Amino acid sequence: MPETPRHRNLALKLAALCAAMFAFGFALAPLYDVFCEITGVGGKTASAPQQVTEQADEARTVRVEFVAQSNAPFEFRPTVSHLDVHPGQVYQTEYYAANLTGTPLTVQAVPSVAPGVAAKHLKKLECFCFTAQEFEAREGRGMPVVFMVSRDLPAHLDRLSLQYTLFALSE
Repeated sequence: MPETPRHRNLALKLAALCAAMFAFGFALAPLYDVFCEITGVGGKTASAPQQVTEQADEARTVRVEFVAQSNAPFEFRPTVSHLDVHPGQVYQTEYYAANLTGTPLTVQAVPSVAPGVAAKHLKKLECFCFTAQEFEAREGRGMPVVFMVSRDLPAHLDRLSLQYTLFALSE
């Protein structure tokens, strides 16, 4: 009988440990998102327009390659495969998306940048990825991206890729 409080104490400690691990599991995804947004690790870019106040570096050229992938019944592609840009200068390009179904769909584009360390140096001023996009049945349209590569992009990086993956939010 004297061991009952001891067992109860151990059971309470184990239950508290399980609850703490469960809470940590829920907190991990938002914490990872914040960490990636701050450091640029994982290729995550900002999810809202950014301010630009830089002068262009005309002596340096960086190739930005555009990639598209769709996990929805859509045609989705960049209108150009790449642009050679000067850091600090604002550029615009476009992706084309078309709903291939006979019903309206809402989609969301999720961006990523490779190499991941370059993500914090790609500043998007306007992007279709900031909000969900609604498409009528068989509708197709261009979706603009206005961006700039920051002048403080490390000197050894002369090429980066901007990829969007399109996901259906409704079907």
